[in-house]
Amino acid sequence: MMAAVKSAKTPPAKPSKAKPSTTPPTTQPARNSVRIIGGSWRGRRVQFPDLPGLRPTPDRIRETLFNWLQQMVCGARCLDLFAGSGALGLEALSRGAREVVFVEQAVAAARAVREQLTRLGGTARAQVVEMGAKRYLSTPAEPFDLVFVDPPFGQQALPVYLPLLGTGAWVKPDGLVYIECERAAGAPVLPLGWELLKSKSAGEVGYHLARGKSSS
Repeated sequence: MMAAVKSAKTPPAKPSKAKPSTTPPTTQPARNSVRIIGGSWRGRRVQFPDLPGLRPTPDRIRETLFNWLQQMVCGARCLDLFAGSGALGLEALSRGAREVVFVEQAVAAARAVREQLTRLGGTARAQVVEMGAKRYLSTPAEPFDLVFVDPPFGQQALPVYLPLLGTGAWVKPDGLVYIECERAAGAPVLPLGWELLKSKSAGEVGYHLARGKSSS
């Protein structure tokens, strides 16, 4: 009679002690965000909702714009008429603007601007007005030193809103107005007495700086 063959027991596998990777994860800019490029909030990112027509002014254009403005922003009262992401108004606050009024009719976008102001600590110098630009410009005028006009593309908005700004005393004498539109539209038609100071384009965007009626 053959002796029973004993099966050899396989020792249990030891747990792996693989070393964690020392390579840091790749960080990418958050989707639906833009970076503040100058001032006390430089490098901070601004989040905005994914909404049709919401098109923040690109970094390159904002950098050129605020190079044009230089020291004119510090202490200025500013109007961000089609606020959207709030990038232009927040950039102005970061660079020392005394006050910025953000006008935005989309509820989600207006809420996001308020959230960014709270996060950055800018609520004391800002006001978010949740209404359309045309309705806002029908209220009693409060003159501004600097106005940002960046309406959604494809709506032929400038021929409507620039005359309202020009006749409604929204711009202080010698105040500045930044205008952004489709490059194909060319330079905007300005209200009587305004002067076009700068005009450039980048990609499909045309951007312009005008001066309101002179005090002289």
